[in-house]
Amino acid sequence: MIDRHKLNQNFQYFDKETITEIIDLFFSEYPDRVEKMQQNIDEKNFTQLKFNAHSLKGVVANFHDPVSIDYARKLDDKAKSRDPDGLQELFEELKSACNDLMKELVALRAEVTSS
Repeated sequence: MIDRHKLNQNFQYFDKETITEIIDLFFSEYPDRVEKMQQNIDEKNFTQLKFNAHSLKGVVANFHDPVSIDYARKLDDKAKSRDPDGLQELFEELKSACNDLMKELVALRAEVTSS
């Protein structure tokens, strides 16, 4: 769940168009990010998985969603330690958290564009 207070502090100096662009960019890049991470897991390419999980962690941190951040951090850590145990399950949890985040972002985007 998005921490609205922190999100508002983070975006307080941005205009509505910039906020919607940031949200839209996340929406447009997310499917490719997920596909690459699944491929990294399938190929056991821990180097690229660490890069991609770390990158996603940075992106979701912009929205102050502690659940998505935590799962991305855990995936980043597993890739760093080259630990395959539970990797796919953790990735599924991350995707679920990001799907919840996207639902919140759809609502946030609607709020921003209607005000």
